[in-house]
Amino acid sequence: MTTDELSGMGPLVARLSRGGQRLRHADRTRPWVLDTAVVVVVFLMFCLPELVHGGMDHGDGDDPRRFRVAFTQLPVAGTLALQAGLVLPLLWRRRRPAAAFGVIAAVFVLQWALGAALRADIALFVALYSLALHGWLRQLPWACAVMAGAMVLVAVRASSAVSVWDALFFLLSTATAALTLGLMVRIRRAQLAGLRDRAARLEIERDQRSRLATATERTRVAREMHDIVGHNLSVIITLADAGAYATDVAPERGKEALQLIGDTGRQALGELRRVLGVLREAAGGPTGGAAGGAELSPQPGIADIEALCAKVRAAGLEVVYRTSGDVDALDGGVQLTVYRIVQEALTNTLKHTDTDTDTRVHLAILVENSRLNIRVQDTGPATPSGPPNEEGHGMVGMRERAALYGGTVSAGPTGGGGWSVEAVLDLTPRSGGDR
Repeated sequence: MTTDELSGMGPLVARLSRGGQRLRHADRTRPWVLDTAVVVVVFLMFCLPELVHGGMDHGDGDDPRRFRVAFTQLPVAGTLALQAGLVLPLLWRRRRPAAAFGVIAAVFVLQWALGAALRADIALFVALYSLALHGWLRQLPWACAVMAGAMVLVAVRASSAVSVWDALFFLLSTATAALTLGLMVRIRRAQLAGLRDRAARLEIERDQRSRLATATERTRVAREMHDIVGHNLSVIITLADAGAYATDVAPERGKEALQLIGDTGRQALGELRRVLGVLREAAGGPTGGAAGGAELSPQPGIADIEALCAKVRAAGLEVVYRTSGDVDALDGGVQLTVYRIVQEALTNTLKHTDTDTDTRVHLAILVENSRLNIRVQDTGPATPSGPPNEEGHGMVGMRERAALYGGTVSAGPTGGGGWSVEAVLDLTPRSGGDR
């Protein structure tokens, strides 16, 4: 078949598919309509001709090409009774296929035991097909045995006209075709049902992955916003308090505090624009961009920690910062995690430490083999302010960031007074290069 012929069959196949869908929908709504239609068709095609012409042609002895089988000529009432017993059970062939097959087989055997031959015997093959399609598979062996026995009975009755083996071959081939067709349709329907179920599961999994990705992104953005706003507001508040105190004593220090507040606010605003710009770009596509065409700065890293410490020093705390190992060789994700953990630890120090006291902060970042250690220790109060036994969002955010790299974060009072935050990250590459 050529490509043009295949393309020409497209609309026809589509119409047939739509017609099949409508028929299936109608059958699910009113299943009795199809069952009644099958009974009516069988009656019109196989039962009515027998009633009109007076039964099957019995043949005569003058024509050797005709069957010479002495069939019993039944009265009309008997013919109608046997036809009803063969055809009417087809009404429940789908709801009770085994019962329908049993009744039709019993009537079939009775009919042939009386020596009558009816065209309505086709109902037995329809019942076998329905049992293979709708019934329990464990019922098929006894149904096949009953069918084989019935076919042997017919072959013996017709042995005077045809060979028993020829008759058995024809009858059993017809029964096998009905059984095979029913099983093929059953298997095909099961395959289609499995495909529909798999498609539904895949759609559910896709929606779940989408919701999980959305929740993960929301958590990431909330963590970023907390780190940016929390740290910079803490610095601004500390600088404002120090500036207010220094206004009367050293006005130039108050002016410097105001300048630092402005710089910190502008930096916070820039970082917020960067985060919000990325969100808008993700929501609006590549053409969305940041609001107002704001320039997006790169993510902060370990190189920016010194500037972070400078702002804390400007707020009145003494910070001692040192690194060990090749920290500049770390990838961007690790550096951002280190920066945010240090930022949150210094923010907590600013929140819980009075700048009027002599508080010193020791910050150390050590890279040893495949591990990275972060330690932020201060000489402030050993117990941070806030509800007891309750962790804030900052501590949770630090632990979530460290967990991305198989790390841990611990915080608590030090032996000599003060508070310490320690984080350990695992730098061992994971399989597939994913972190």
